[in-house]
Amino acid sequence: FNSMTVGENVELPLREHTKLDENTMRIMSRMKLEVVNLAGFESLMPSELSGGMIKRAALARAIVMDPRLLFFDEPSAGLDPVVSAELDDLILILRDAMNMTIVVVTHELESAFKIADRITVLDQGRILMSDTVAAVRASDNPRIQSLLNRTPRNEAINPEEYMERLTREIS
Repeated sequence: FNSMTVGENVELPLREHTKLDENTMRIMSRMKLEVVNLAGFESLMPSELSGGMIKRAALARAIVMDPRLLFFDEPSAGLDPVVSAELDDLILILRDAMNMTIVVVTHELESAFKIADRITVLDQGRILMSDTVAAVRASDNPRIQSLLNRTPRNEAINPEEYMERLTREIS
């Protein structure tokens, strides 16, 4: 939340869902900020942080109440490859240190293969496969191999039908 400091952002779930005193909330917030390598940044505003720091601050807020399950939606979107790799490592550290189940939705295959125990491959709203990383990599499903190897679908386009569709009057 842009109107709150990083520390206030991390404390928000504690304020809304617990009756802890201010000092305890501050300590817990600082602990989680340290876990995500943001110790000492609690007084900054989100606008003063880099993209990777914003993601880590949001992660600190998400883990401040020690959840058993954590969902990520495109966690490395908009980050450079080095910061993305660091975030992958942080996700693995949190998973192991906090004994947490983590579900990640991503299009970043390198990241998925690094952090996943199991992968579910979706295509046009359908599950194509759900298995271990090794099994997904070894799949003989042509669509999965296209996704893994970034090869386009070989859909033939009839130029005449295409032009007819574009120029047809809308009624």
